[in-house]
Amino acid sequence: MAVQFPKHLKPIEPQGKALLQQERDKATFNSDSLKKYIYGNDYLEIRERILQILLADPLLSDKSHRYYNGRDIRFQKSLAAAKRLVELARIHKWNEEEVGMAEYLFDEPSAFRLHRSMFMPTIANQGTEEQKKLYLEPALKHEIIGCYAQTELGHGSNVRGLETTATYHLETQTFIINSPTLTSSKWWIGGLGVAANHAIVMARLITRGKDYGPHPFVVQIRNLENHEPLAGVVVGDIGPKFGFNTVDNGFILFDHMHVPHVALLARYSSVDKITGEYITPPNSKLAYGTMVYVRANIVLESRVVLARAATVAIRYSAVRSQGSDAANPKKLTNPDGTIKVVETPVLDYTMQQYRLFPIIAQAYACHFTGQEMHRMYHENQQKMSEGDFSYLADLHASSSGLKSLTTTLAVSAIEDCRRACGGHGYSLFSGLGQFYQDYLPKATWEGDNYLLTQQTTRYLLKTMRSVQSGKTKDKNATFSIEYISEYLANPQAKSHFTTVADLSNPEALLSAFKFRAAFLIEKAVYAIDIEQTSWNDMLVEIYRISRAHCQLVMVSNFLAAVFNNNKPVDATLCQALQRVAILFCLSTLEQETSDFLTSGYIVPAQALMIKQHFISVLKSIRPDVVALVDAFGFPDYLLNSALGENEGDVYEKMTAMAEKEPLNQSVVAEGYQNYIRPLIHGGKANWKFDNDGIARL
Repeated sequence: MAVQFPKHLKPIEPQGKALLQQERDKATFNSDSLKKYIYGNDYLEIRERILQILLADPLLSDKSHRYYNGRDIRFQKSLAAAKRLVELARIHKWNEEEVGMAEYLFDEPSAFRLHRSMFMPTIANQGTEEQKKLYLEPALKHEIIGCYAQTELGHGSNVRGLETTATYHLETQTFIINSPTLTSSKWWIGGLGVAANHAIVMARLITRGKDYGPHPFVVQIRNLENHEPLAGVVVGDIGPKFGFNTVDNGFILFDHMHVPHVALLARYSSVDKITGEYITPPNSKLAYGTMVYVRANIVLESRVVLARAATVAIRYSAVRSQGSDAANPKKLTNPDGTIKVVETPVLDYTMQQYRLFPIIAQAYACHFTGQEMHRMYHENQQKMSEGDFSYLADLHASSSGLKSLTTTLAVSAIEDCRRACGGHGYSLFSGLGQFYQDYLPKATWEGDNYLLTQQTTRYLLKTMRSVQSGKTKDKNATFSIEYISEYLANPQAKSHFTTVADLSNPEALLSAFKFRAAFLIEKAVYAIDIEQTSWNDMLVEIYRISRAHCQLVMVSNFLAAVFNNNKPVDATLCQALQRVAILFCLSTLEQETSDFLTSGYIVPAQALMIKQHFISVLKSIRPDVVALVDAFGFPDYLLNSALGENEGDVYEKMTAMAEKEPLNQSVVAEGYQNYIRPLIHGGKANWKFDNDGIARL
């Protein structure tokens, strides 16, 4: 007999559903209108259609096992689910967007993840037509399963330091893939441990005695008949991780394994089959375009992460009551007309607002920045097709820094939201613990978050030098050139924050962020070029410069989207978004006050005014916060959270989930007979038991 909660008991009044409805009734705008504005009707239609298919599927509809099982069971279930998603894609003839939507809603990383996100796109982007027919066509049908093997045991972000070699052998017209050291073991490779039978292996291309650095090779690693490793291959799973345990991150080593000439992905660079001569790529910059696209997607994904964490914490904070605000007690009218004072929802406490509301603002900032990054990516692709590469360096530098900044914000936000949920945030039922574990690797992959900032700052220092020397041309005036030029025209400028109203002026706020970023860049150039400070000694400042630049980019995109909006939008909706944009600017300003003070752009009295106005803006958006997270429209199926439940039935959901705990499937838990009873009954001569089993001395 399992443990069960009494079904007649209800939570204390007012219940969560009523409290959330009160919050929604207070909003100054319609959350459904904002949802349509954010996503568009086409996206919402696809999401709802795919959601209903998943909810109707017996294998995919129930996610409850995720909170109760260990890695072995979860991994097997994840494999079954991944297979089922492939089957549904075939049945319903889903396109790439629809497959992505299904994976997003199912919300569990799987062994096939890298097959779809890295293996096939790399072949599509870097393979010849022959290679696409040979490798991509069967991969699309899942006749072969692939992964992307770049990171090594001893090398991660430093791709140029990879040790695996691919030496061209003229006599056999093959490449010899070899792992010369223990640290050359490919490591952390998603899908490699169990599922993949092919891998794109990044290896140092050596031909005619010369090393040309890392290049991609398509390598079969397992027998397609019985899945055993091929000769010369040692492969397996790296073991349990902090999270992401439904993915079989693996290792692989090669012992002088021969692969055919066609294995080298040769769209941009190749080796002559007869002579072994290396043929250089037409333009080494072309690969950067793909990186910009990937990182623009990461910015948009950061929006989802920030919004999802905020949704759980905001809804729960509206339902959870704690203590009482003596100055403004919350009152409830009883059915008989009497009034009683009830505890205060924690969402009414300023400290909770200070912790959570900026995260909502960050989510919207990431949304509008991600959209702009996508627009600029497509514009730049068009320019590059015409031979114009003038925007690429600026776009690549910003995308690198934004990946670092937004994933750092997202990782911090999940943990901040979990803590803001108090003790219940520590339960996996909150939906935040496992979510945090699975998202955390984003701060490392696609470039370590601190190393990436060096790419951004290196470009900005180069740009500052170019502007200072007068080498830039108006036709190449990128965003970075423009704000650096503005600064150099008036490096002694002071802020226009003379009144509180100025702190809600988008132009005044944007000017502050421009000045701060350019000031930091100029001082770094002086330190390196004039004072001869080493790059290593400047690394902390280099990180700050990238952060300042990317915060400026986010501020600029957010303000432009909501204050210079050309799309038809309801006035109340526009005003609500403008308040959120101002909150993003002020919360960032307040967090980074030291930079603005150091630059001399603001004085201590203005810094104090910023802090005070920041608190007043928190209160101004208080009526809208539940509607602001509702607008992200996360289905309960995706959230899988008792605390973030759309209807506010927090406590009912918590107790229902607790009933499913395997330890509760019997009122006397397994382990009692072997480990607890012998201790208690070891001294049973001193006890007497009545008929109900109650012991008496």
